[in-house]
Amino acid sequence: MQYSYRAYAKINLGLRVLRKRPDGYHDIETVFHCIDVYDSISFEPSNSITIQSSSPDVPSDETNLCHKAATLLRERMATTKGVAITLTKRIPIGAGLGGGSSDAATILRHLPQFWGASLAEPVIRTMAEQLGSDVPYFLVRGTARATGRGEILEYFPLDVPYTIVVCNPGVHISTSWAYGQIRPQETQSRISLKDSVLDGMRNPSTLQDTVKNDFESPITLRYPEIGSLKCSLVENGALFSLMSGSGSTVYGIFGDPERADFTAKSLSVRGGSTYITAPGFQPPEW
Repeated sequence: MQYSYRAYAKINLGLRVLRKRPDGYHDIETVFHCIDVYDSISFEPSNSITIQSSSPDVPSDETNLCHKAATLLRERMATTKGVAITLTKRIPIGAGLGGGSSDAATILRHLPQFWGASLAEPVIRTMAEQLGSDVPYFLVRGTARATGRGEILEYFPLDVPYTIVVCNPGVHISTSWAYGQIRPQETQSRISLKDSVLDGMRNPSTLQDTVKNDFESPITLRYPEIGSLKCSLVENGALFSLMSGSGSTVYGIFGDPERADFTAKSLSVRGGSTYITAPGFQPPEW
């Protein structure tokens, strides 16, 4: 039998880089928000762990994050079972949407059951933290303020009464390279991003002043097409626009769904990969 699951993408509603840590990572503050874009992952029985992807840019060997997640599970569960994983990619790679992390979290969440067993939530979370800073977020669907490396999560209800248009220009940006381009700010706002985002959903005019992405300036300097994309979203009626994560995806929120649809189609014609998330979208529960 084949079992299929959805691995949803996220956007960052703001991202502050606070300081570099002794372990080489950075402390950040961000708000992760799930959007209606997803990869499909299916399992079939196998004697070994294999990965097959619809994208030629996704590795199929042990470097694949899904392969690493499955290997961690097999070691933790002390089993010799395998799985043939088929990955249908819709989330752009290296785009600031967390596709790889979401895929890995989906493996951690569902593969134990496929192998006829279960693991406690703290065990799964520990493995998620081993795989990457963003992976723990995707174990629970919804919106969360993230601090630390991104693994300290505070989930909270967030109603987004706007249409979100997401556009990726096809530029792949290395996260490690992106962190090398920024310098943590000397001072930070005393208002948490969570509070700024909650206020901004009621009054979107405040978002431009209070919700920013520290990666945006250096990344758009290197890749001006990202800045051009942001300008296009605003010129076409976006109430607010920002780059997600370390790029290269940019999103805009629209009060007019028809305007959002028109903008998404026009940007797609220009060569960008565009996606629309309807107002009030909530991903299905696990």
